[in-house]
Amino acid sequence: MLYIVPTPVGNLDDITFRALSILKSVDLILAEDTRTSSVLLHHFDIHTPMQAHHKFNEHQTVQRVVEQLQSGKTVALISDAGTPAISDPGFLLVRECVRAGVEVQCLPGATALIPALVDSGLPNDRFCFEGFLPQKKGRQTRLNNLQDEQRTMVFYESPFRLVKCLEQLAEVLGNDRKASVTREISKIHEDTQRGTLAELIEHFKENTPKGEIVICVAGKE
Repeated sequence: MLYIVPTPVGNLDDITFRALSILKSVDLILAEDTRTSSVLLHHFDIHTPMQAHHKFNEHQTVQRVVEQLQSGKTVALISDAGTPAISDPGFLLVRECVRAGVEVQCLPGATALIPALVDSGLPNDRFCFEGFLPQKKGRQTRLNNLQDEQRTMVFYESPFRLVKCLEQLAEVLGNDRKASVTREISKIHEDTQRGTLAELIEHFKENTPKGEIVICVAGKE
């Protein structure tokens, strides 16, 4: 069995009882960054063996992990924060397990996009999740393809590229398009700024953003 286990995006108390039980009982934990995950495991007194599984080595390790699962071992996959495979490593392993007939269970739990979407005040009955936009090749094409999108759009972005991303969104969607920027979800300095894209650009030019960021943008009316 492969368990996909969400971990907190901020406050460690956001983890579920079931997640803790599974992390304590499996034979192996695959972690995106073992140093980051060691903090979580130490906090909850979990001593399960752990090894690295990230975007730089997953193509080399995935087959060995599948073979371990086929031999009868149980494995949990975690990322640094949130639900694995959502803008994080995990899809490749899940796909190969499905192909090999290995059972996969994904636990419900923390992910940054849903709290940010609800906090935005924008329509959330229908939305599209775009994750991280391509940094270079294909970025403008992806943005242009969203010009007529009527659903609320959700993006992840680095604080270092936030202003540039907002400016590019404004160029394609218009300065007056309603949007929100949510930072540091479930942490001490959690903050959501709402307004037009133009207003948000001005705000973050004057206030340097820090932390993990989710952008929500209203769809075309």
